[in-house]
Amino acid sequence: MSYIYVCTEYNMERPESNPPKKPRSALCTGLIAVSVLLACGSAMGQSSGQASSSLPSAEQVLNRNHDAFAGSIPQAKATPETMELTIEDALQRGLKYNLGLYLADRATQQSRASRLRALSDMLPVVNGSFAEEEQKINLKALGFSGAIFPGVPTSIGPFGISDLRATGSWNAIDLHTIDNIRAASQNVKAAQFTYRDARDTVVLAVGANYLLTIANESRVEATEAELKTAQALYQLAADEEVAGLAPNIDTLRARVQLQAQQEALIEAQNDLEKQRIALARLIGLPVGQKFRLVNRVPYHPLPEMELQNAYARALQTRSDYQSALAALRAAELSREAAWKQRLPSIGFAGEYGVLGTTPDSMSPNWTAAATLKIPIFQGGKVEADVQQSDAVLKQRQAQVDDMRGRIEQDVEDAILDLKAAAQNVEVAKLGLDLAQQALGQSQDRFAAGVTNNVEVIQAQQQLASANDRYISSLYAHNIAKVLLARAIGNAEQAVQQYLAEPGSVLPPNGTGSPPGSTSNPPETKPDVDPGSGGMAGAVDASPMQQQPSLGGASPATGPQSKGNGDAAAAPVPHE
Repeated sequence: MSYIYVCTEYNMERPESNPPKKPRSALCTGLIAVSVLLACGSAMGQSSGQASSSLPSAEQVLNRNHDAFAGSIPQAKATPETMELTIEDALQRGLKYNLGLYLADRATQQSRASRLRALSDMLPVVNGSFAEEEQKINLKALGFSGAIFPGVPTSIGPFGISDLRATGSWNAIDLHTIDNIRAASQNVKAAQFTYRDARDTVVLAVGANYLLTIANESRVEATEAELKTAQALYQLAADEEVAGLAPNIDTLRARVQLQAQQEALIEAQNDLEKQRIALARLIGLPVGQKFRLVNRVPYHPLPEMELQNAYARALQTRSDYQSALAALRAAELSREAAWKQRLPSIGFAGEYGVLGTTPDSMSPNWTAAATLKIPIFQGGKVEADVQQSDAVLKQRQAQVDDMRGRIEQDVEDAILDLKAAAQNVEVAKLGLDLAQQALGQSQDRFAAGVTNNVEVIQAQQQLASANDRYISSLYAHNIAKVLLARAIGNAEQAVQQYLAEPGSVLPPNGTGSPPGSTSNPPETKPDVDPGSGGMAGAVDASPMQQQPSLGGASPATGPQSKGNGDAAAAPVPHE
C-alpha cells in the first residue's frame, strides 16, 4: 500500500477585514475523504501480489510539512517502554497537543483582543500628569516696554510652577462605536465556533490515522501469512522436483512468488512504521516512542435511527455552520456601523488639578465640557466604508447559503458511503471465503499431482487480493462512520463511541511488540537443496483458516488441505 498521510489543511488566520475562510473546513473533510479513497484504492492495487513503491510523492511531503493539523507539540522524550494506546488516549492527546488546535485557540484569543480594542473606544480615558517648571518671562518681547508702561520691568522671574492634574474624556454616545463593539462580539463567537470545528477536525484526523494504522497492522499480518504459504509452496515444489514429479519451472515459479511476497511484506512493514510516525506526530508523542494500539474496532452496522433527520441535526450542531452564521451577523453589524459614522456623537471631557509657584502654594483649578460632534464632510470615507462592508456582507451571505447546500451534500454523501461500505464488507467477506476455498482446493490438486503450481500461485494471488479488499472494506466502513459523524457535527462525541465500543479492546500484551513493528520478514532459504524437507509438509500454511478481521469479525474456517504434516496456522490480522 502506498503511504497515505491522513491529515487536514486548516486556515488559522482570519483577518478582521475578510470573512472567515469557511471553505477550508470543507477542504479538511474532503482531504481526509480523498486520503481514505486513496488508501483503499492503494490496497486494491496490491491484489496482484506485486509490491509497488511506497515512497511519498513530493506533494504529500509538502502537505505534510505545511499542515498544522499534521503536527503537534511533542511532550517529553521517548521511553524504552511500549505504551498501551487506546482510542480514548489518542483522542485526548490529540485534543491537548495537536498544533492545529493550539493555533486555533490562539486565533480565538486574538479575536477576544480585537473585541477589547473595540470596547476601549467606548470607555472613558483618564490620564494623570505632574510637572515642575522654572520660568523667566521676557515682558519686552511681549510688548511691555518701559517707554510705554513706566516702571514695568523688562522681565519677570525666575519663578517656579508646580502642576498636578488629571484629564479625562469619554465618548458617551456614538452609535458607530456601539455597532463596532457588537460586531467584534460576533467575531469572537465565530472564532469560538471555529475552535470547536477545529476540535472536530482533530478528532477526525486522529480517528482516521488510528484506523489506518490498524489497517496497516492487519495488512502486515495478512502478508506474513501469505509469505508462509509461499514458503510452503516453494518447499513442496522443490521436493516434488527432486522426486521427479514436477518440472523445474514449477520450482522457479514458486520461488518468484516467494520473492514477491517478501517484497510485499517489506513494503507493508515500512508503510506501517511510517503510519505509526504519522499518528505519533498528530497526538504529540515523540517519533521514537513505541506504542501498541489497543482498540481493534470491530464491524458494527450503524443503527438506522441514527441516520434519520441527519441534515436537520447537522444545521444545529455543525460548528463551521454556526461560525458562518456568527460571521454573517458580524458583517451586518459592521455595515450598520459604517453608515452610522454620519450620525452625531456626544462626548464629555474635563480636567482637575492643582497649580502653584511652589508645592505649598498650590490651589485647585478645573474645567468641564460637553461636546456634540456633527460630521459635515469627511472626504468620502464613510461612503467607502459602507461599500466595503456591503461587499463583505454579500460575500458572507453567499458563503452561508452555499454551506447549507454543502452540509446537505456532506450528509447525503456520508450516508451513501456508509451504506455502500456496509455492502462492500459483506461482498468482500464472501469473496474472501471463496478465495480461501479456491486456494485449499488448488493446494490439494497440486499435492496430488493433478495440476502444476500455476493454479496454486493464481489462487494465492486471488486470496491476497481478497484479504486486501476485506481489510480495506472494513477500514472504509469504520471511516465512513467517522465521516458521517463529522458531517453531522458531533464528531468529538460520536467518534469515540464508534471506535471504542465494548469488546473491541485487546488483552494486555506481555511482549509489547505491535504487529510488524519489530519483526523482519521471515527468514527464507530459496537456495535450499531440493528434497531437504517433507514433500507436502507445510502446504497448509495459508491464511485460509482464519480470515482477517478489523477487530471482531467472526473468522470463517475454510476447507483443510489434505497434505501430510503440521499446518502452520496463519495469524489473525486485525483492524
